[in-house]
Amino acid sequence: MNGKYETHEHDVLVIGAGGAGLRAAIEALAQGASVGVVSKSLLGKAHTVMAEGGIAAAMANVDAADDWRTHFRDTMRGGKLLNHWRMAQIHAHEAGDRVRELEQWGALFDRTEDGRILQRAFGGHSFKRLCHVGDRTGLEMIRTLQDRGVQMGIDVYMECTVTRLLTDGDRVAGAFAYWRENGRFVVFKAKSIVLATGGIGKAYPVTSNSWEYTGDGMALAYATGAELMDMEFVQFHPTGMVWPPGVQGLLVTEAVRGEGGLLRNKLGERFMQRYDPQRMELSTRDVVARAIYTEVREGRGSEHGGAFLDISHKPAEYVKRKLPSMYHQFLELADVDITRSAMEVGPTCHYMMGGLRVDPETAACTVPGLFAAGEVAAGLHGANRLGGNSLSDLLVFGRRAGFAAAEYAKKQSWPALDPAEIAQGEGEMLCVFERQAGDTPYAVHADLQQLMQNLVGIFRTEEDLKSALTGIERLKDRMGRVGVPGTRMFNPGWHLYADMKSMLAIAEAVTRSALARKESRGAHSRLDYPKTDATWGEQNNIIRRHGSEMVLEQSPVPKMPAELQTLLAEEKGAGA
Repeated sequence: MNGKYETHEHDVLVIGAGGAGLRAAIEALAQGASVGVVSKSLLGKAHTVMAEGGIAAAMANVDAADDWRTHFRDTMRGGKLLNHWRMAQIHAHEAGDRVRELEQWGALFDRTEDGRILQRAFGGHSFKRLCHVGDRTGLEMIRTLQDRGVQMGIDVYMECTVTRLLTDGDRVAGAFAYWRENGRFVVFKAKSIVLATGGIGKAYPVTSNSWEYTGDGMALAYATGAELMDMEFVQFHPTGMVWPPGVQGLLVTEAVRGEGGLLRNKLGERFMQRYDPQRMELSTRDVVARAIYTEVREGRGSEHGGAFLDISHKPAEYVKRKLPSMYHQFLELADVDITRSAMEVGPTCHYMMGGLRVDPETAACTVPGLFAAGEVAAGLHGANRLGGNSLSDLLVFGRRAGFAAAEYAKKQSWPALDPAEIAQGEGEMLCVFERQAGDTPYAVHADLQQLMQNLVGIFRTEEDLKSALTGIERLKDRMGRVGVPGTRMFNPGWHLYADMKSMLAIAEAVTRSALARKESRGAHSRLDYPKTDATWGEQNNIIRRHGSEMVLEQSPVPKMPAELQTLLAEEKGAGA
């Protein structure tokens, strides 16, 4: 191996240090593998921390009638039956065990009177099934997983960005990366890789996601030949802060509605009556987001283009106890006391249901040795994710990915790294310093965000999507000419250049998939095809790379066994 680069070797390399990455690392370590975790940011600053409402698991601590069957049913119904049935079944079966495991590792949950884990109501769930720690569930989860991983001896490479996966024949062989602080390149050699890099929120201007969320894992795997699935399904969380501008998009947890918050327009009407009179504020996220968007579009929105979410009718002490983070967030950032007045909220790009196509049992991608878990993987949530399912998803499939990656590594010899591939990775990252700095990554990023917001947002049309594709091609062309001034040391423009390659590939995949799906389903709403089309309910959109071209085709949704179909039919029969 070329001595020119700092090199690290691990049986299993985990890229991403959020809930899914840490859970995968813990499981791989438990199987005896040597594990390295690469984190673009700092350990503990993962996106999972922002998850507030709770972990969905049918533990029946509050509602005795709840069980895995109803959780499975709710997940499938929320995903408009486009979910991979086996992923939904595994998830519903195993979520409770994963929560109990967290508790054994030291997570401190809120409690019922008799000492069991307390569970709360959430949109789209038939029963109270979200296990929570006030509205800081994700923080407690990351703290617990991180402590566990560090205690077990994971090697963590922080503030390190992976720019390409390395291959040996058709299998993965490692990753090429750089240290964000000094720009020096580093090579990781691995028998298997778990991607746990999260979503794509920074492709949109108004998002609850932080700067790391640039679709890296999806783009890295796609470039290596892995398949992407159902990329049209981007979830806009109905309630992000809309004012002041500095905090635009910051999440307002669904727990506010779970604890009794009411949505009103500027006329004071509880407008959810018009869109889902049964479930009202606790309808699914796609429905509530479209409802707020429609109220604003028809002139009934709040002053800054949102709606009012009000929990001030509840006792002040109750609000502070149940929603401590929200209380402080609004007081400190918007000078609003939520125990006395309403919050101004609006849709914010929040979560990606689409992602890498994986095997339900092992979380394996379509490239040998590559696994994916959490938001970067598709299949579980179908066309729309239910709140709280992301946290149980990353525990259930993080564990399975870590286990399968360790098992795969046991059977493999060390791969060979190709010096030419590494040199190519270096060339890709250094060429921008040789170009005259004209157009900047910042300008291209701002234009991409506006394009995605305006043309590939909550409501879509064929005309908009076609012009988005043309726009993305132009942006790719501009990226080919972008120059970055300065050196590799502490250079945010250079970091963004690396991110832009991922975001442009993923933006194209989202747009192509949205254009192909000529119907409205879940989080994908076409104004020119407002109805749901049964034939589209039977196929997933699959994207793969063919040379330099992005190819899209349909694949049939896996057929559900009869006994599970009966479960769904029962629910319909009950008029739910």
